[in-house]
Amino acid sequence: METDAHEVTLRGELVLLRRASPDDADALAAILAEPDVERWWGPYDADSTLDELQSSFVIVAEGEIAGWLIFDEEDWWQYPSVSFDIALTTALHGRGLGREAMRLAIAHFVACGHHRFTIDPAADNERAIRAYAALGFKPVGVLRSYERRGDEWHDGLLMDLLADEFVEG
Repeated sequence: METDAHEVTLRGELVLLRRASPDDADALAAILAEPDVERWWGPYDADSTLDELQSSFVIVAEGEIAGWLIFDEEDWWQYPSVSFDIALTTALHGRGLGREAMRLAIAHFVACGHHRFTIDPAADNERAIRAYAALGFKPVGVLRSYERRGDEWHDGLLMDLLADEFVEG
């Protein structure tokens, strides 16, 4: 069931998703260093982005790198599913680009046979939670002391989506 998602290009009205490459590390690190992005992602630099490029799409908007969409595809026949993480440059927040990027990726993985998707935003990231809910994601539960931001632990919210609940448009 595993797809070769890196070899596809997904096009929407606002964004294009393409395979991430090592050449994208500096641009992605710059986005992750923006205060409103780093708040949720923690500190990243170009070297730390390289580790995650293998399983990610770069989000391109208006010809520029606008963010990235990381996926973890479970291909074992009993649990075919995909989990996501997404980051978008602050200048483009609130314009629907993140939702479109997620829609493109989910539709792609549904077409590849996956039926379940998860995402785990910070429990206090209300904007992200609203965006994922608009796609059909539902809260599953709170992941207590899930992630470290600075010297403190913070809760995460596990959300999932079944393919037949996906809000495509």
